[in-house]
Amino acid sequence: MYPFIPTLAGCALAVAAMAASAQTATPPGADKTPKTRALEAGAKLLQGSGPIPGFDIYLVGFHPMRDMPENQIEAHHYCHQQNEDFAQCVLFDGNGRNANLHGVEYIISEKLFATLPEGERKYWHPHNGEILSGQLIAPGLPAAAEKSLMRTKMNSYGKTWHIWNTGHHGEHNDPLPFGEPMLAWSFNRDGEARPALVEQRDRRMDVSTERIRSQRDDLRALARPQAGVDAMQGQFARPTREIPAVVDSDRAPAPATAR
Repeated sequence: MYPFIPTLAGCALAVAAMAASAQTATPPGADKTPKTRALEAGAKLLQGSGPIPGFDIYLVGFHPMRDMPENQIEAHHYCHQQNEDFAQCVLFDGNGRNANLHGVEYIISEKLFATLPEGERKYWHPHNGEILSGQLIAPGLPAAAEKSLMRTKMNSYGKTWHIWNTGHHGEHNDPLPFGEPMLAWSFNRDGEARPALVEQRDRRMDVSTERIRSQRDDLRALARPQAGVDAMQGQFARPTREIPAVVDSDRAPAPATAR
């Protein structure tokens, strides 16, 4: 007697039942606008395909570790915009075939950040400093398209964990993903990032952070105070100065009350 072999119909029913029971979480957020869909299509066409299909938006920026300010890395983000308010990114230490996956980042809008419990907000870093400083870039996009993309990320927040210290251009690295995940933060003042970190990226990718910064001057008008801007103030080894329009919500003046 042969052992029981399920029929094709039975297999199909089993697969359907498994699919029905394996519902994935759907992040809250508004439907993508036509503008967002157009930006995605343009990014996919102009920036090329990254290591993971579907993660078509390519960003490059820098992260200091929240508890180790001088542990600073360059992060290549490959992102997928789930909806208008939520994106998820896989982080690599480069953009080549042999790049190492060393972290993840979730990006949420100001609207979703306002819904977070107070105890959760300490994990989310603000993005206005990264954008207005010119440090966060979208390689391969024309300047106008890149600026339009950055406009959509103004006042947003990111939750980033780095899980492997792969080193950075000759610095110490671990041969394997050792230790606990490291919570990363954003640079919110000029002088916080090590100058060589930005300069090396600019030379390698043939960009100018200062020129990009000047091209984004008009985005300052969109900046609202954000939580976490002052979270690492005074922890860096260099003198720092404020970036215009990048303000911590705890220092922002209270709105005037109507009389």
